Amino acid sequence: MTDEKKIAHKIDELAGKGKETLGRATGNPDLEAQGRNEQARSNLQQAGDKIKDALR
Repeated sequence: MTDEKKIAHKIDELAGKGKETLGRATGNPDLEAQGRNEQARSNLQQAGDKIKDALR
C-alpha cells in the first residue's frame, strides 16, 4: 500500500471527525452523521491497508 493512500485515508478520518464535531456544535444532526459515516469508511480503508501490508 502506498504511503499516499495511507495518508489520504487518515486525512479522510480527520475530516470526518471535524464534520462530526462541527455538526454536534451547531446542532446539525445530518452533518454529524455524515462525519461519523466518513470516519467509518476511512477506518475500513485503513484496516484494508493493514491487511494488504501484512500479506506482503
